[in-house]
Amino acid sequence: MVRAGLSRDRLIRAGAELADEVGFDRVTVSELARRFDVKAASLYSHVRNSADLTTGITLLALEELADRAADALVGLAGRDALAALATAYRDYAREHPGRYAAARARLDPGAAAGSAGVRHARMTRAILRDYGLAEPEETHAVRMVGAVIHGYAELESAGGFEHTPVDSRESWDWTLDALDAALRNPPGPRPG
Repeated sequence: MVRAGLSRDRLIRAGAELADEVGFDRVTVSELARRFDVKAASLYSHVRNSADLTTGITLLALEELADRAADALVGLAGRDALAALATAYRDYAREHPGRYAAARARLDPGAAAGSAGVRHARMTRAILRDYGLAEPEETHAVRMVGAVIHGYAELESAGGFEHTPVDSRESWDWTLDALDAALRNPPGPRPG
């Protein structure tokens, strides 16, 4: 019998909240069932297993983050757009650490192709058009932007910047300026 009020969407959203509280790697159907005070078997008519649940959380997080980034980018270009995208990601990571971890989880190719991850890539490439990069430099730049944003957010969330009196926000602005400068003056082709 399906428990009244339970649905796939409600379970995935509750799983996302759980991820923010306890960490994405600790989300399971059993843990979620405890939250609803039901047996895990009650949830299997909505999610197949813990992997299905975490995939749902990943898809939700990617969608939320893409929506937030798109809203932040309206009317912006160049460094302003780069900073808006990066700050949207950083703020999401700070507000929703479990969901942010979920947004970086690996998806199978079919799920990835239909996910909001595609929107993330398009937004990043749209920002990079203002820098006039051609392939393969544009792909290198997409990877560099992602590595800088996600690396900074990960180190910050782990407390990596708490050992110095320099404010993390000041370092963030400096990092964005350095990233903008690197994109405006990329290295030439590497000798083969």
